[in-house]
Formats: sequence, C-alpha cells, structure tokens
Amino acid sequence: ADAYRILYDHYRFTLIPPGESAPRPFATSDPDARSIVDYHCAPEEGHDFRRLGELFDPDTNLDRKRPFSMRALMSGVIDQDGGHLERWRAWQGAETAIVWDAHLGGMAVSLIGIESRSIAREGYSPSDGPSVWTGGTLFPLSSKKLARALNAASGSRPVVMLANLSGFDGSPESMRKLQLEYGAEIARAVVNFQGTILFLVVSRYHGGAYVVFSRSLNPGLRAAALSGSFASVIGGAPAAAVVFTREVRARAAMDPRIAKLRRESGASGRERLEAAWKEVLLEKQAELAAEFDAIHSVERAREVGSLEAIVKPEDMRSYLIGELRKAAAR
Repeated sequence: ADAYRILYDHYRFTLIPPGESAPRPFATSDPDARSIVDYHCAPEEGHDFRRLGELFDPDTNLDRKRPFSMRALMSGVIDQDGGHLERWRAWQGAETAIVWDAHLGGMAVSLIGIESRSIAREGYSPSDGPSVWTGGTLFPLSSKKLARALNAASGSRPVVMLANLSGFDGSPESMRKLQLEYGAEIARAVVNFQGTILFLVVSRYHGGAYVVFSRSLNPGLRAAALSGSFASVIGGAPAAAVVFTREVRARAAMDPRIAKLRRESGASGRERLEAAWKEVLLEKQAELAAEFDAIHSVERAREVGSLEAIVKPEDMRSYLIGELRKAAAR
C-alpha cells in the first residue's frame, strides 16, 4: 500500500498523459501574489527565525549570513494546497541538496534548494574531510543528487532552484570522492536541460556555482536574485583572506596602534605588538570583506549580465509563477 501511495504521489506531480507535453495543472486556490514574508515557521536547530520575512530583513539578517532551514523557505513558496514529494531524502552524504516535486501556481515543478544550515554528519568521518555538512555548500554526493534532479526533470517540467550557495567543498576528501567530476555533471545537466530553469538567489551566491549555473550554458536558464542578496565569483570574507592578503597587511601596518607599538622596545613590547597585529589584521580583513561585498552586489551582477532581475522578497511567488507562465506560453 505504501509503495502504491508513493507511486501515485509521484504521478500527481510528474505524469504526462499521452499526447500532451507536460503534467496537467493542479487547481490551486493559493493566490499567485501571496507574500511569503508573513509565512510562519517554527524555530529548530540551526534556524531561529519565526517568519520568513526575517530572513530578508536588514534589521535581523543584514549580511544574509545567518543559517536557516531551506525546507522552511521552500514550504512557504509552494502552493499551500498542493503538497510536495521529496526525492532521495535518505541519500546519506547528499543532505545539503533538497529536491521536491511540488506545484507553483498550479504548475508542476521540480523545486531544488540548498540546505543553509550545518547538518551533523553520520557514520565515519575521514580526518581530511569536513566534520559536518556545511550549509550553503555542495559536497560530492549532493552535487550528484543535484545533477540527477536536473536530468530527471529535463523535458517534462521546469526546475525552480532557490540558491544560497557559497560553492563546492574543496577538502581533500571531497576531491578524492570526485567533487570536480560531479560538479561537471551539474554543468552538463544544465547544458542538456530541455525546458526552463528558474535560478533565484535568495541569500548568497559564490564560488564554482557561479560558473555551472551560468546563463551562457543554456538559453532556457533565467537567473534572478532577491533584493539584498550577494552574488560574485568569490565572497568578501574569502577574498580578503586569500586574494587581497597584501592589501590587508598593508592596511594593518599603517594602523596607528601598530605604529605606536613598533616604537616600543623589549620583550613585552614585542608581545603586545604580536597580539595587536593579529587583532588588527582580523579587523582589516573584515573591513575589506565588507567593502568587497558592497561592490559585488546583485545590482552589479545584473549590470554585467549575470542576473536578469532583482525581486523583492514579497514578490517572490508572483515573479516565479509569472516566469513559469511565460515559459509555458513559449
């Protein structure tokens, strides 16, 4: 009985009747223009928001860095009377990729989200790998799951992807377990995808994901971002720590506190200088990271053509449904 129930749930979202080109629409009473900002979500581990609007409010999440449950956001976006079916939830090692069959505006979609809070890792954990599955990150098997989801939806229904994605994990374990190959599988799935992919940045969008979800790979990919989000090839914090180390050190060296301590002599003076240098270095890193993020905003990404539109959080549903209707008309 459970097997039949799962099968018919699957058909409810994916079955294409003979002679038709897409699953039949679902008669929803959920308004297209419903705002998600007032959608209530229960606090849980790694998610202390009570309303989805708090995710996008500068007063509660200015830098869009606070962890949150992506399933809570996905629940607020989909048609409330249509339900959903999650694929491959029990896939161990692929927990950071979430794949739902659901409805938006009555239209069947494959909804993909990237978990945005850290998840405890089960089983054996190698010493050269991550101790937890970090939020906003794709690991080898979650990359494989994402590519499989794209391939499964190709030619049958649109994909809507909600992205809070800092990139691919680069630990030795992930490299050993074919991270590069599975990342390339995502790019291949995007290139081969038949239909529409709606890619919406809801928080941050950096790293290799900026490349594999490029509009240049598939003309059917529509990329947009919620206002206040960040989008760039590299985030401000890693840019300050890795790319602009010389600039950070130069700023720290010019700081009056360091100059004053350098004039002091003796062992105690050197100890105070070393302690102050570490403190000032971190301070200047944070300062440069903030400057970098301020420049590499979603507005700049739209100007250079990486994104097509910037959407207000309260208009998220109406934007996605509107784009899906345009795609269906085409």
